[in-house]
Amino acid sequence: MTSHVEQQIAARIAAAKSKRRQRREQRAEFVENRTHGLQARMAAKVRRWADEDDATVPRPAVDEDEDET
Repeated sequence: MTSHVEQQIAARIAAAKSKRRQRREQRAEFVENRTHGLQARMAAKVRRWADEDDATVPRPAVDEDEDET
């Protein structure tokens, strides 16, 4: 039979382990969300660059009346 003090210590240890496990899971979730957010930001940035390049690069004029023979 365990004493009352030993039971309290065991309860504290269990609570600390549970709290540590929850923090670990939360950190993992934050890392996952951050990674997803960074990837989305980079994709948006690359799209903006492509749009800016398309807008600033002059396209050669094509005369539709000319024949290519």
